[in-house]
Amino acid sequence: MNKFTNMKKISVLGVGLVGSAIAIDLAQAFEVTAYDANKKNLERLSDVHGIKTVQADLSKPQQISRAVADADIVVNALPGFMGFATLKEIILSGKDVVDISFFPEDAFELDALAREKGVTAIVDCGVAPGMGNIVCGYHNDRMQMSDYKCYVGGLPLRRQWPFQYKAVFSPIDVIEEYTRPARFVQNGQMVVRPALSDVELMDFEPVGTLEAFNTDGLRTLMKTMNIPNMIEKTLRYPGTAEYMMVLRETGLFDKQEIEVRGQRVRPVDVASRLLFPKWKLEPGEKEFTIMRVVCEGEEQGRRVRYEYDLFDQTDEETGITSMARTTGYTCTAAVNLIAHGLYSDKGISPPEYIATSEENFQFILDYLAQRGVNYKVTRKEID
Repeated sequence: MNKFTNMKKISVLGVGLVGSAIAIDLAQAFEVTAYDANKKNLERLSDVHGIKTVQADLSKPQQISRAVADADIVVNALPGFMGFATLKEIILSGKDVVDISFFPEDAFELDALAREKGVTAIVDCGVAPGMGNIVCGYHNDRMQMSDYKCYVGGLPLRRQWPFQYKAVFSPIDVIEEYTRPARFVQNGQMVVRPALSDVELMDFEPVGTLEAFNTDGLRTLMKTMNIPNMIEKTLRYPGTAEYMMVLRETGLFDKQEIEVRGQRVRPVDVASRLLFPKWKLEPGEKEFTIMRVVCEGEEQGRRVRYEYDLFDQTDEETGITSMARTTGYTCTAAVNLIAHGLYSDKGISPPEYIATSEENFQFILDYLAQRGVNYKVTRKEID
C-alpha cells in the first residue's frame, strides 16, 4: 500500500531557506510536493529527503493554479513581491493556505474572496510577524492589554566587518524592511516613522548588546487589536541602522529608474546585485534568532507583564537555519491545525485569530518545543 494513502496533500510554493525547512517538516506526516524555479533548491529536497519536486515559474498564474490543483492545503513561501498575487490565485483555486510571503499589500483585501470560496487563509504565520501575533492574540483575549512590544532579529553568530549581517530570509525583503515606513501605535494613535529610526540599545542573553530600530512589523495587529501602545522593532548588531540609513539616503535602495551611460536601471537592483552575495551564509556558518515579546495590562485586577524570550541557533545536526526553523515551524504548526480540523474559520486569518483558543495556543507552543524551538515565559506583577 502506498505510504501516502489517506494522507493530506500539501503543495509548498517556494523552497528557499525557509520553504525547504517547511517542506522537510511537513513531509514527515503529509504527502508534500515542492515547487520552485530554482533547480538546485529542488534537487536538495528530492535527493536528500525524497520529497517530490516540480520546477515551475510561479510568477505565472497558470503555473500556480496547476501547482495547487491536487492539494488539500497550500503553503505560500514565495518572496514578498510575489506573495499577494500568489495568495489570490490560491484562494481562487479554492484551497486552504498558510502564507509566509509577508507581502506589503493588505491581506484583508482578499477576505471577501476567501469567504466566498470557502477558504481558510492564515497569513503572516512566521516568527515575526507570526509567533509575536499569536502571543499577542492569546493574551489580548485574556486580559486588558495596554502595551505590546516585539523585538526580533536573525543574525550570524560571527560578527564580520562591514555588515555584521547575513540574510536568513529573502534578501529583497530585508531591503524592504529598511525602506518601508514603520507604523506603530502610541496612546491609541497610529504613528508613522522612517524605518531604521528611534534606535535603542538593549541587552539580550546570551548575546549581549544589540540595537533595536523601527520597522513596519505590526502589520495586521494595527487593524485587529485595540491596544493603546503597540510597537515592533528589528534587532541587529550595533551600528547597522546608521550605515543602512547612509545606503538608503544615498538612493541605493530606490526603485525609480535612473539613467547610467545610456541604460535605464533601478538603483535597488544594483544594490541587490552587490549586497546579496556578501549577505549569503557560508556553508556551515551558524546564525541565531533572538526575540522578545512583551504583553502588559490588567489581569484579574492586577497589573502584569508577560515576557516571551527566544534564543535559537542553527540546528547542527540538520544544518537548518534558526530563522528557517522559527519561521517555518510556526507555519507548519498552523498547517497541522487546519489539517486536523482544529482551525477552520473561513476568510483571512492573521495569526492572532488562531491563538484565542487555549488548545490551539498550547498546540503551537508544544509543536515548536518538540522541534527544539523553546520560548521562555515569565509573568511578573508590576506597580
